[in-house]
Amino acid sequence: MGKKPGHGRKKQVGGFVKILKNKAYFKRFQTKFKRRREGKTDYRARKRLVAQPKNKYNSPRYRFVVRFTNKTVICQIIYAEMNGDKVLCSAYSSELPRYGLKVGLKNYSAAYCTGLLLARRLLTSLGLDEMYQGAEAGAPVQTVKYGKRTLYVEDLEWETERRPFRCNLDVGITATSTGARVFGALKGASDGGLDIPHSHKRFPGYDPESKEYSVEEHRARIFGEHVSDYMTHLEEKDTEAYQAQFSKYIEEDIDADSLEELYESVHEAIREDPSFQAGKEYVKPATVKPRQRRRTLKQRKFRVQQKKAWKAWKDSQEESDEEEEDSESD
Repeated sequence: MGKKPGHGRKKQVGGFVKILKNKAYFKRFQTKFKRRREGKTDYRARKRLVAQPKNKYNSPRYRFVVRFTNKTVICQIIYAEMNGDKVLCSAYSSELPRYGLKVGLKNYSAAYCTGLLLARRLLTSLGLDEMYQGAEAGAPVQTVKYGKRTLYVEDLEWETERRPFRCNLDVGITATSTGARVFGALKGASDGGLDIPHSHKRFPGYDPESKEYSVEEHRARIFGEHVSDYMTHLEEKDTEAYQAQFSKYIEEDIDADSLEELYESVHEAIREDPSFQAGKEYVKPATVKPRQRRRTLKQRKFRVQQKKAWKAWKDSQEESDEEEEDSESD
């Protein structure tokens, strides 16, 4: 049998074909990076997001990183250096209870609020918050042409104003299907005033067949209309299921009709004060105890000798105590 690319020589054993990977195969085998083996990092995409122009010294490329945990949404602005990635600014959906949103911290609407919070917080720290106010929630994608560049911000006077903060979306290994929550965070950051290249083709409300985009449908998703519709449906059809599934909403006196007003008030509160404040909802990460260095062979042997010496001393003490007891009894 002939050889195939990527396989070693083959050996016929009975009715089976056994593949024997020879020494040359293992000599040129390269172990993948750890995060690639764990399925955490797409290094092909990372290389294209991180690589900097060689003729521009110390001009990092910023990434708008969106990640989802079991309970929260995490948005960060990160840039890469030779000794590792550095976080310029971050926002968590666990901070949203301070702005009035105490339930539903992982859905599309919460992702939008987290992206908006990050954008306003970053621009405030850079002194660009007054210059780039952003847009209303659910507004169409706005672009400005300046020469050969396309800016995804409101119209500005390029000669007199500072340039907008440009960053690129980093979705990690998340599936970028139409209507995904990562694009909710992207829309929130864009409406917050960041310059992020994007289009409306992955937003909710876009029909790939007719190639039409409904701004109203996307706005409804931002303000949680899909949640309110399901709440109404479940309350009418199955009261027990409604009380079980939306128990947190019921505790906070939130019904289907008040969701839109709630999100509007959250957006306004974020724009008024996007600064970070550590409160009850913020949990300081636990400190990791450093691992003890492995002992050398000499140290291990010395430790064994110490244990033997201690055991011998203990036995001699017990024998002397027994002899004293015997002499006293006599």
